[in-house]
Amino acid sequence: MKKSNAIKIGLLLALVVMVLPALSTSAVATDGLATDINSGDTAWLLVATALVFIMTPAVGFFYGGMLRKESFLSILGQTIIITGMVTLIWVLFGYSLAFGGFKSDLIGNFDFVGLHGVGQLPNTDYAVSIPAILFSMYQLMFAIITVALIIGGVAERMKLKAMVVFLGIWTVLVYIPVAHWVWGGGWLSKMGALDFAGGTVVHITAGVSVLAAAIVLGKRLSAQAGNGEHPHNIPMVVLGGGLLWMGWFGFNGGSALASNGIASQAFANTHIAAALAAITWGIVSWLHQGRPGVLGLISGGIAGLVAITPASGYVDTTGAIVIGIGAGVICYGGILARKRLGFDDSLDVWGVHGIGGTFGAIATGLFASHSVNGLVSESTQGLFIGGSFTLLGYQLIAVATVWAFAFGVTFIVLKVLGKITPLRMTKDEERIGADIIQHGESAYS
Repeated sequence: MKKSNAIKIGLLLALVVMVLPALSTSAVATDGLATDINSGDTAWLLVATALVFIMTPAVGFFYGGMLRKESFLSILGQTIIITGMVTLIWVLFGYSLAFGGFKSDLIGNFDFVGLHGVGQLPNTDYAVSIPAILFSMYQLMFAIITVALIIGGVAERMKLKAMVVFLGIWTVLVYIPVAHWVWGGGWLSKMGALDFAGGTVVHITAGVSVLAAAIVLGKRLSAQAGNGEHPHNIPMVVLGGGLLWMGWFGFNGGSALASNGIASQAFANTHIAAALAAITWGIVSWLHQGRPGVLGLISGGIAGLVAITPASGYVDTTGAIVIGIGAGVICYGGILARKRLGFDDSLDVWGVHGIGGTFGAIATGLFASHSVNGLVSESTQGLFIGGSFTLLGYQLIAVATVWAFAFGVTFIVLKVLGKITPLRMTKDEERIGADIIQHGESAYS
């Protein structure tokens, strides 16, 4: 081979080596993935989704420890049933009704039935840098934990069959519409109401629905005899509460839908509010009852987590401190109010989630800041930040609407369902306990 030809071949090979990476990059870019998806955002949302998932079994341990030992296993079983049932609803049509049809004010459409069209590319209406399938799974975990919260209010007295039917209907008629109104492009979000991670969608819907359910079902036999509030395993309650606390970092931090400064602020706010609420609850309990119970300390932490949820990505650290301290006082008062009103919300879902979520949603209208999150306009910052009542007004409208909607629909559904099938366990079944009656098993040998 002549020397000149060898040089030409060498140059050609060198050119091929130089062009191949460019050809490879072009090929990846044309499928739309490399240019649209941010690996950091996706990695964080994968972790956050797993963190939110762990909150549902954590609720089982948190609630179960507060019940009689004869009811512990039933609560754990119900969290598994709810996980399966809500997943089925969500995949078949729930996600589509909540997040399909961004321009609809009241409910989505059926574009995403069976998660059709929900794939690896982002849905730019909701999250521009993560796969749409991941966004749908993240939102599914919110739906599951919201439904699971309700079982704490009807524990130890509702028949399993009636509960499954009720919670399935509730998911469709209450959770999905409210999720669309707030997060799916519905009328509350268009009006300007804010809910970063679920104060209105999750905690108010669940807490207020428990209030309606407790009124319809009546008191447990143990509560009628004055023995309804003796937790059988407080260490289990603390274990469940600790797992909830950890999962909440994904709940709030993940709601930024990106790995960025807002996620970091929400993460920090979450922990600060929870810690201060736990301490505040303990101090109030000490002053009121002469000692700070461990059950109260972990309940205070949960109250702080609930209250900061709607505001976590909109307020600065000062706002988180105020909300945390306020949650400890207000939710403690909510439980005292429940006892005085006399209804049997078994595990104070209304007092902690209903009242705490309401306080947090209103506090968002006081402390939301444009400097924390650009989605808060400068003209409608919180009252204590920008001096405007506008956002506070939106928050009050959202709270009042969701209170009325969740309570009314839940009350009607249970009244109608009660005409079709018995809602309550018999007195003998209630005395024996849900573990043996509903599952034929017990948590302790």
